[in-house]
Amino acid sequence: MSKIIGIIPARYASTRFPGKPLVDIAGKTMIQRVYEQALKAKSLSKVIVATDDERIADEVTRFGGEFAFTASHHQSGTDRCAEVIEKMPGFDIVINIQGDEPFIEPAQIDLLASCFVSDKVDLATLIKPIQSQESIYNPNSPKVVIDVNGRAMYFSRSPIPFIRNGEPGVWAEKHQFYKHIGIYGYRTEALKAITQLPPSSLEIAESLEQLRWIENGFYIQTKATDLETVAIDTPEDLLKLNKLLKALKLP
Repeated sequence: MSKIIGIIPARYASTRFPGKPLVDIAGKTMIQRVYEQALKAKSLSKVIVATDDERIADEVTRFGGEFAFTASHHQSGTDRCAEVIEKMPGFDIVINIQGDEPFIEPAQIDLLASCFVSDKVDLATLIKPIQSQESIYNPNSPKVVIDVNGRAMYFSRSPIPFIRNGEPGVWAEKHQFYKHIGIYGYRTEALKAITQLPPSSLEIAESLEQLRWIENGFYIQTKATDLETVAIDTPEDLLKLNKLLKALKLP
């Protein structure tokens, strides 16, 4: 059986929301809520926060979690995960858990981990069927096309595929579009390899790191989920969430 580690990249110096991992959400910090949700995943042998900031490390220690210090120059969570796995050998698969999704469903983590039953899978991610026309045309909501086995063929901020015989307003009725859910799994060897690759032309064009992996021939398996994720990207997002939770009594 594969040994799987869940890594939560968390940095303090966010451009849009400095200190985001430490904000309070109904009595607990965001990083604590993410960590506690990840611990509920049955597939994970270990959960650890990867950070470059002592304030985040101190908070993880306070609530009894584990952390690893990483360099501050990393450009992505993928790079931060790669540094952790170099320091902590012995794991076959790494799950990169977004540090700004305080209510991530453990079932999503387990679904992602299940992608690795096949040895040919290098990397994995989740997708969600798109129901609304607005999401199809939203460039901030990347789309993905898959083959008959669920292997990712391409990711794009544009609507893909193009519906030749249909007006844009009815595309969702003509074809099943998929939204990319940004949680990744990697075989350890694949993770080490992809972080050594230079940025690719498609990655630069779309600003989507997973295109680098596809361009270099890595097999990205997908699985569909009906669960939606709630990411906190800005202070406004946090304000909306706390208003929503005000009437709820969360543990």
